[in-house]
Amino acid sequence: MLDLFYQGGPLFMSILTILLLAVIISFWKFPSWTKEIGLLALTMGILGQVIGLYSAFKGIEQMGEVSQQMMAGGLKVSSITTIYGLIIYIVSIVFGLINKSRLD
Repeated sequence: MLDLFYQGGPLFMSILTILLLAVIISFWKFPSWTKEIGLLALTMGILGQVIGLYSAFKGIEQMGEVSQQMMAGGLKVSSITTIYGLIIYIVSIVFGLINKSRLD
């Protein structure tokens, strides 16, 4: 699990982890913010992937030809932040639904 954290990039994975903690805290303290924080996490995950893809394409441009395995590996690693952001967003939606049923 820690390996995925480092592969996804410590900067974006740290930001996403902080947003996950914010979603959990907002579930109890600020219920109206839960979904918005989750959406921010999803957006940050996509931004992390786009920046990762840009770096990978820049490396491919400098190296010239690359193997299909290397290309697939780069695409796999670049999607780690998006998957993490999506999981956080799903958690925020579930928490929002729980809060909605609790308040009704």
